[in-house]
Amino acid sequence: MEMKDVLKLLGLTVLMFTLNTACSEDDSTDDSTSGVSDTDDEVVTELHPAFAAFNSDATTIYLEGSQVVIETSGLPDHETVYWGEGHELYRDEPTVDVTPSIMSSNNNAVTIMVDATPDLTGSSVATNFDTIGIAVSGVSIFNDQEGAGQLDEAAGSLDWTGGHIGPGVYHYHLEPKAFSDDDDALVGILLDGVFLYGRQCASTGTYPTDLDVSGGHTSATQYTNGEEEYHYHIINEVYSTTGSYLAFAGPFQGY
Repeated sequence: MEMKDVLKLLGLTVLMFTLNTACSEDDSTDDSTSGVSDTDDEVVTELHPAFAAFNSDATTIYLEGSQVVIETSGLPDHETVYWGEGHELYRDEPTVDVTPSIMSSNNNAVTIMVDATPDLTGSSVATNFDTIGIAVSGVSIFNDQEGAGQLDEAAGSLDWTGGHIGPGVYHYHLEPKAFSDDDDALVGILLDGVFLYGRQCASTGTYPTDLDVSGGHTSATQYTNGEEEYHYHIINEVYSTTGSYLAFAGPFQGY
């Protein structure tokens, strides 16, 4: 074989090697970008159906990335003594030791952000004084404390649906009978992104018996189309001072 033929053969070999390498690199790139990543699979593009139960006159709810933003005026559409005399929703409650503020002159507005998909893999977290969630009425939910002390000290100021003003915004401490009274109704959502329901469970039609320390368990609800999800219930244990039921004492499980 002449030298020029050898050079031609070497050149052809190099060219074929280069083309094969380029094709391999292109194939690798296509494989890594054509599929949807695990992270993309977790992107939430629609609000949970349960948010449709929230009072649209009081709340504005929307997705922002992986979180749900809930903006509320904190003004419910149910009766209470805390609306003040003369208001159309004023309810005379002579046994309530009413605090000085009334709804119509108090700033009850609150905005919270919660994970669209609660993280149930971490440790439980205790609740704190202040808003721990938003009810379907648009009102804040508080825990079993009042200020720096026990709820007992302020129990006399709670209205017929377990709410009062003092201090800060109008809020519920107890089962809000205005829209959930010994039933499976949606009560609201808490700061960890987990929904809170009444004392009964839609999947069984009675009081759940498998609740954890937070009042949570995993089952289908009236908003999950047969799918199971973790959620809280108001625990069916009477709070002795009022003869009613605490809305939520904690701890959170979804942080």
